[in-house]
Amino acid sequence: MGEPAGGFPLQPRGHPGECEQAPCPRGTRLGAFRNRLRRGVGAHEVAAAAHPMKRTLLTPLVWSAAGLLALAAPLFPAPAQANQPASTATTGVLRLALASRENNFDPAQVSDVVSAALVSSLYDAPLTYDHLARPARLRPNTTALPEVNENHTRFVFRVKPGSYLPDHPAFKGVKRELVAEDFVFSIKRYYDPLQRSPVLFHYENAGLLGLSELRKKAIDERKPFDYYTPVEGLRALDRYTFEIRTAKPAPRLPYVLASPALAGAMAREVVEVDPKTVGERPHGTGPFRLGAWKRGARIVLERNPAYREVVYEAEPNADDAKGQAMLQRMRGKRLPQLDRVEITIVEEAQPRWLSFLNQQIDMLALPNEFVNLAAPGGQVAPHLARRGIQLHREVGVSTFYTYFNMDHPVTGGYTPEKVALRRALALAYDGQREIELLRRGQAVAPQTILPPGIPGYDPALKTEMSQHSLPRAKALLDLYGYVDRDGDGWRDMPDGKPLVLEHHAETSQVSRELQGLWQKSLTALGVKSQFKVAQWQENIKASRAGKLMMWSTGWVAALPDASYFVDVIYGPNKGMSNHSRMNLPEINALHEQQRAMPDGPERFALVQRAMKLGVAYMPMKATAHPVNSWLTHTGVEGYMPHPFVRDYWRFMSVQGGAAH
Repeated sequence: MGEPAGGFPLQPRGHPGECEQAPCPRGTRLGAFRNRLRRGVGAHEVAAAAHPMKRTLLTPLVWSAAGLLALAAPLFPAPAQANQPASTATTGVLRLALASRENNFDPAQVSDVVSAALVSSLYDAPLTYDHLARPARLRPNTTALPEVNENHTRFVFRVKPGSYLPDHPAFKGVKRELVAEDFVFSIKRYYDPLQRSPVLFHYENAGLLGLSELRKKAIDERKPFDYYTPVEGLRALDRYTFEIRTAKPAPRLPYVLASPALAGAMAREVVEVDPKTVGERPHGTGPFRLGAWKRGARIVLERNPAYREVVYEAEPNADDAKGQAMLQRMRGKRLPQLDRVEITIVEEAQPRWLSFLNQQIDMLALPNEFVNLAAPGGQVAPHLARRGIQLHREVGVSTFYTYFNMDHPVTGGYTPEKVALRRALALAYDGQREIELLRRGQAVAPQTILPPGIPGYDPALKTEMSQHSLPRAKALLDLYGYVDRDGDGWRDMPDGKPLVLEHHAETSQVSRELQGLWQKSLTALGVKSQFKVAQWQENIKASRAGKLMMWSTGWVAALPDASYFVDVIYGPNKGMSNHSRMNLPEINALHEQQRAMPDGPERFALVQRAMKLGVAYMPMKATAHPVNSWLTHTGVEGYMPHPFVRDYWRFMSVQGGAAH
């Protein structure tokens, strides 16, 4: 959430469950399985330990591992038999297991990747992305592509007639069409102080005329936000036309209007029924509607019966063989193809993996723990390929990092000794070891927080961000007075006060492994540290309030725009995208200058200057740009990873067979 939207915080995959906090009971086969897995025993040996009679062949061992699912509490319906012949009938149901929980279904409140994906299925934005075009390219959705003036300060969107919301008591029996005023109202909601939207910075940074002033008036006068007062920067010109005006050029603003998490259309009448529960009762014109929901456990999306007629069209590059093949299979098909998407939240990696092997889910975001078993060398393993399982991989447009609170009296500040402390901490941490051990090699070492796949990324750039040198780190601290003054074995502050770092974390296996890596690095540096553990939702709330000293999290782009990684270190974005609370005037000025420029070498040079200043002042240690891998069973069609389309299931279909 932020995405992972200009970006959403990345929620660490996996949280503790049964037998995760401590060793599992030795008297259970599942306990033995998990304990040996935790000690790093190979997956084939683990399966053999769980089933001692099956030690000879790799394929039987994989199947025996899948059988272990029966030992745990049932998470999914019983699977079909593996040797059943495949059917060509479309089931219309896609079953998924996600590692992270949803937050809610209110676009103005979305702060994580999972919620952004769900909101994208429930609401419509004016624009969308071509499913197959690379680099990413905008397409019309509920509106035509906008009419834009020469200096990118006026954008006119024309809503296509014929999109209707599902019936609702607020409509009093009248068929309710999507109109321009719905987008005006929905965008204004981000400015409403009561919403405290974590993604308001997208609009505020663009400078929509009059809206920031309207928000400030509501805050100053302690009155409700006035949705009815016309403003120059956002208004409906007629039933099907709305206009956005900005105080300065905003050439990439249309990308914001392509994300339902940033511009999903809501009906005022529905919101006003009970504004406090909007996030629990979504009602939009998206391809799906919410069929069932148990918070943090299960989500069912059902085809929206009121959804307009949309057929698949895309324009892949001429040299994109996979894209061209998908276009031939998909062209002209009505979307969505699915009747239902059944999503279960399973925070532990092992049960998700086993449920996929056991054919209880149709696709899987491959956990790093099982990459070498499932995709050695980046190719689907033979024992999975024989079952028709396919592998999909791409470098994600995201960055994992650990930030240092720039407002905190210990880690913050811009004086030389404070900069030296943060740079020493970053040098002491071995990011490559994180990639090798925790990410299982499925990541690219960052040079800045800007990831591959975003315009402006420089693959030739090398910086201190990716370096690890304990001697240099120690020398920096010695030089600036961070030495052991009381003989207790730990370094102290230059003024003699104890130097103690507080690193906030979660209870997941991934988070625990990160804690171990950081603690080992800091201990070797002679810096005392302590870890405070809480749920991810609690940590992100505290982080936005500036209450955490250090936190390992991440940022995933939802737009093809380098600005939104500069947003992570842009001072005015404190409490939103800027978790480190970095506030350097030079970075702020660079950000504001490049934001008004069209894409090109001059703009990207300013972006890179801001990125390099981020390395120099080190408000965060970027540690990985992850490589994402997905597995799909035979019969699953229409999946193609897209960096900015979260609800990938809108294009998918599932044929009956072994997976069902």
